[in-house]
Amino acid sequence: MRRWTVIFILFLIKWSSLGYALSGEKAVLKIAADVVPHAEILELIKPDLAKQGINLKIYTMTDTTLANAQVSDGELDANYFQHYEYLKAQIKDRHLDLVSAGNIHVEPMGIYSDKYKSIKDLPNNSKIGIVNDSTNEYRALVLLEKAGFIKLKNTINPYTATTRDIETYIKPIKIVELDPSLVTRIRNQFDAYITWSSKILEAGIDLDKVRIFSEGGDSPYANIIVVNSKRVNNPAIKTLVRALKSEKVKKFISERYKGAVIASN
Repeated sequence: MRRWTVIFILFLIKWSSLGYALSGEKAVLKIAADVVPHAEILELIKPDLAKQGINLKIYTMTDTTLANAQVSDGELDANYFQHYEYLKAQIKDRHLDLVSAGNIHVEPMGIYSDKYKSIKDLPNNSKIGIVNDSTNEYRALVLLEKAGFIKLKNTINPYTATTRDIETYIKPIKIVELDPSLVTRIRNQFDAYITWSSKILEAGIDLDKVRIFSEGGDSPYANIIVVNSKRVNNPAIKTLVRALKSEKVKKFISERYKGAVIASN
């Protein structure tokens, strides 16, 4: 009897080391996510996961500063808010033990304006607010280049890009680098502003009324499920990713977000 007790205890230790706790007969899977669209998508599949023995606990975030460290340390089982290029920069800068468990959706980055209806309408010396976090500032600068405002240096590094990497201003503009959480909050201070589509949705802004230029659905910056490397093959994580890549979720994304969010293949 003692032997079987020891085996059972070892089983529980192994189970908890993979980032799960037992709640009745269900595994508890803790995941941090942005409010829109991430948490909304997770809420959609929560009942489906419950039927498969997984109690999904969703923690919505307005500040993602600690989210990667919490997953790396085991405080959370996963997070869902970022693309892989951003994750790589975080791993390098903060020495985190994290990997992607799967691509889920793309949030095209766009140029938005509450004052003008098209790129051509923006006057000379327009003030444009852009996100300043690693890799996303690079995306914003590339978008400005595609829109015909600037030419970037050939030596630009996607992980450290700033306005210092602009070689030429084709059209005179003033670029203001901002924390991503501020862009939509103080958008009235700018002629145009650049962020990704979920931030527009989260702020309750009608995307179709403010979007004047955007990445396409072929953007390589898919949002991912991030886990500790030791948990990437855990059955509950795999079940979560399968549910998020299901036809049900793809249909939901298409119908609810109408191009503001695009499901990954």
